[in-house]
Amino acid sequence: MGTDGNPSREASDERPHYFGIGCFTVVAGFAGGGMIGVLIAKIAGAAQRCAVEAETGAPCNWFTFAVFGAVIGAVLLPILAISSVRRARKRMNNSA
Repeated sequence: MGTDGNPSREASDERPHYFGIGCFTVVAGFAGGGMIGVLIAKIAGAAQRCAVEAETGAPCNWFTFAVFGAVIGAVLLPILAISSVRRARKRMNNSA
């Protein structure tokens, strides 16, 4: 319950908090997922014996792996973060 005993007020106060967590983790998930995608591209390129670019050392199809990794990270990380915060709040409310 909220500070004044109104449970509906507490539920409405949590939404901006979840929005902040979601916005921060979308950016982090996008960057992290893209980097993991490039790592997977390096591993897949080595397994397929694909020639890397001579100037940069970038693996074959690295952009495709980076885009898919970034999109997956931008979706998955906020879902995991918000669900863990919700679970922790439910545990805290149940113990009180």
